[in-house]
Amino acid sequence: MKACPNREAALALLKKYNSEPFHIQHALTVEGVMRWYAQELGYGEDADFWAAVGLLHDVDFEKWPEEHCQKAPELLAEIGGSDELIHAVCSHGYGLCCDVEPVHEMEKVLFAADELTGLIGAAARMRPSKSCQDMEVSSLKKKFKDKKFAAGCSRDVITTGAERLGWTLEELMEKTILAMRSCEESVFCDLENF
Repeated sequence: MKACPNREAALALLKKYNSEPFHIQHALTVEGVMRWYAQELGYGEDADFWAAVGLLHDVDFEKWPEEHCQKAPELLAEIGGSDELIHAVCSHGYGLCCDVEPVHEMEKVLFAADELTGLIGAAARMRPSKSCQDMEVSSLKKKFKDKKFAAGCSRDVITTGAERLGWTLEELMEKTILAMRSCEESVFCDLENF
């Protein structure tokens, strides 16, 4: 099992440097998505580690957007973040804001799913249900192809992420929708208690 900070310490660090509801919701969503992927891909014993990486992946973004993934090691050190945790968190910015390459399968999943959760979340808010519970891959693909929709979500990063994993774009979309379904309710409950 990989060493990881306890969730209370991770949440406290997240709250210390993030106050925007959107950033908190994104962190909680990626935490849940990463936990789901750990179970799905056979890394169940490290699910807490995967989740912690997801929760803290943007810890520095709100206050230091120009130093994203460069300020993170300093902040993660506050909770005794291991080198492995720091590498994993920073790797999601590979080629965008840092040169830490995603090597482990977990890092590749974070790289691929991070941007995609934003696209799925935006698409869910447009649905009558306001949820991803009834979302299909086909409707998400239409949103993906519309470059004006959720323009801040990089299609190149999502596509590159799928390729790094050796998955089709459809596989990545299907799995990430399922992952978001698994945590959607708990994210909203956690948000209410934030």
